[in-house]
This record gives sequence, C-alpha cells and structure tokens, in this order.
Amino acid sequence: MDSNNIDCLLLFYLLKGISIDSGRNTIELPNKPAMTWFTALANSCDTPTMTTDTTDKQPDNIDFSSLALAGIQGLHPYQPGKPIEELERELGVTNTLKLASNENPLGASSNALRAIQEPLQSLELYPDGFALKQKLAEVLSVNEDQITLGNGSNDVLDLIARCFLAEGRNAVFSEHAFAVYPIVTQAVGAEAKVAPALATDHAMPYGHNLNAMFDLIDHNTHVIFIANPNNPTGTWLTADELESFMLRVPKHIIIVMDEAYFEYVTEDEYPDTLQWLEHYPNLIVTRTFSKIYGLAALRIGYSVCSAEIADLLNRVRQPFNVNSIAIAAATAALDDIEQLKMSVLVNTSGLQQWEQACEENGWDYIPSVGNFICVDVGRDASQVYDDLLKEAIIVRPVANYKMPTHLRITIGLEEQNARCITALKKVLA
Repeated sequence: MDSNNIDCLLLFYLLKGISIDSGRNTIELPNKPAMTWFTALANSCDTPTMTTDTTDKQPDNIDFSSLALAGIQGLHPYQPGKPIEELERELGVTNTLKLASNENPLGASSNALRAIQEPLQSLELYPDGFALKQKLAEVLSVNEDQITLGNGSNDVLDLIARCFLAEGRNAVFSEHAFAVYPIVTQAVGAEAKVAPALATDHAMPYGHNLNAMFDLIDHNTHVIFIANPNNPTGTWLTADELESFMLRVPKHIIIVMDEAYFEYVTEDEYPDTLQWLEHYPNLIVTRTFSKIYGLAALRIGYSVCSAEIADLLNRVRQPFNVNSIAIAAATAALDDIEQLKMSVLVNTSGLQQWEQACEENGWDYIPSVGNFICVDVGRDASQVYDDLLKEAIIVRPVANYKMPTHLRITIGLEEQNARCITALKKVLA
C-alpha cells in the first residue's frame, strides 16, 4: 500500500470516529478549524475495502447438541399439564376445568394474598429469605441453618443432584416415581438405577418396592430418592417400612424423602420424617408450598436436613433463588391453620367421592393419599385424555411414567369432581 493510501485509510478512521493506537504515538482527532481540510482530503480518497481471510472459515451448520454434556443430549424436557388458555385457544371451548397438575382447588390462603401487597411496593430490592426460614424453623421445630429454600422443591432436588451426583456415581429410585429424579440425575452425568415397582396385585400397587431398591445399591450409589407419597401413583410407605429400610442403607448415602404431599396424608402409620433427622444425618426432607398451600404460581419450596448438608446445598444454590412475593406469601400461609384443615377435609372427601365412582363404574384405580387419583381407563389413556379435552376438562395422561392406560386426576371441589366423573363416563361409554 503506497503512502497516499495509508494517509487516506488513517483519515477515514479518524473521520469515522475510530480510535487508533499506533503502539508508539497517540493520534488525536484534529481541532475544528482543521476539519475542513481533512474532510476534503478524505473525500478525495477511495473508501478502504476491508477483507477477511476465509481460509479458516467455520462451517455454516453446527450441531450444538453434540457440544452439550452427554447426559443432557438424551434428556427430554419436563412436560407440565396443559394450560387452560392453551386448550381454549386450540378447541374454542370455555369454562375449562383443569384437574391435571395437583393444584389446591381452594386456592391460596387469604393471609398469603394480603401479605404479598407489601413486597409489591419494593420490587427494586433483592429478596431476603430470613423471615421465612425463621418461621419454618419455628413451625417445624428445627434450626434455621438446617433449611434450604428453593424455587419450588424441584429446585432443591436439582441442588441435591449437583452436590452429590456426577459421572461415575448413581442414584436409586423406584419405577413410576416422580419424573424429576431421572432428569436431575441424567443432567449431571450420573446413572439412574430404577427399581421395579410393587406388583399390580399388591396392597400398594405400583408403589415403591424398598427391597428392590436396596438390591440396586452398590459402591457407586450416592443418592436414593423416595417420594412419600409418590406422584403420580399416590402410594405411600409406613414409618416401619421406611425406618427398616433406612437402617440398612449405608450412612454415606444421601436419602432424599420427597414429601410434596405430606400435609394431605391422614393415615396413622404415615411418618413425619423431620423427627428422624437427629438419628439419620444422611437424610434430606423436601417439601413445597405449591400443593396444599396453593402457591404453585410463586414457585417456592424447601428442604430440611443436617446443618452440614444444608451448608453444601447453599453453596450451589443460586443467590436470590426465591422471590420476595413468594417469601411473603409462604410465611403468611404457615399461620393459616384453618385453610390447611379445610384443604385436607375437601381432599379427603373428594378422594372418597372418586373411589366410590370408580367402584360403581368398574374402573380400576390406585388407592391414593395425595390430592389426586390414578384411574386405569382400560385402554390407551391418551385418546381418553383427548376426548376429555373436548369436554373442556384437562387431566393428566401418565404414559411417560410407563402407565399408558392410566389418567392422573387432581381432586377438586365436589361439583368439579362430579363434572369430571360424568364426562369420563361419557367418553368411556
């Protein structure tokens, strides 16, 4: 390049406002009186042409999935229940009844609805979970340093996997257990060891077979997930069954007791495993405000465990993972004992209503202690699900849990249950 072209290139960059560092001298833009002369000179120059070396040109099509971790490549996203708005857009139906996601038909506590007004006035501030942890510690009779807050209890399950699972390690859980267990296990590269469930003719059909789960434990097992009661089956384990199992499990293996539906259970032999924490330092209990407390939209849950394990979970927990509105609502909801009692009564009555309907119509079902019931429709449940959508009723097919003929149906109010029962009779006729 000759000297005139170099001058023109320099002037072009200067007039375009591009700074230049020669490595030896600082070049500053000319003062205003000199700008006219520089502009004239620049206009006499040809605009410099930028060239790019294409010898190492990247391919146009990149398979980004091949760049992901091996465990994530094979994952399928969690599929939530169909939203009401989506159904009404697709089919043009109205007055939709959603009994798909195990939500409380009574909604949130009035205490919670009042409490969320205060944080709405200070949305510019980051949240502080101290008040909720303090309240939980008081209600549950535990120490604050034993509590880890999560964006739903699913968030805590993910924290547990990130803390204790990795490639070369494995987690044990039951067939038909909550779908998040295989997701969080596979996402971190660990192996999922799935125990066969109890037989269909067992008193607790499709439930956790603790003996089968124990037989899968090996020297690479680091976590055992137990859902009590289990979603989607509604089956549960007694205190004696669970404690007998825990006594056999090596003490270095983390046992996760997922109790998302704990508050709904009325069975005398159902355990409160928080009382076992002192004796089992490898135990983590997870619970949620999404179910009986009616705060699913706010995404808030928690775990209780030893202070040592809680410290580890909090090391990988994202800062401010629970928002101020959720914290305020959950803290207030813990004081509404009447709402809690009413929710249990409505659910217990609704379960009885559904069990009676199943027996009268010859539908097989899995006895449940949760706020839902699994009904065997005796055919491909996805078609029955589609037919119920046309009746403006959303339930949940559970073929992804290897239960292709079952529908999981949330317990609603009496009139909601009756409407769903009538519609199910119609589509199964």
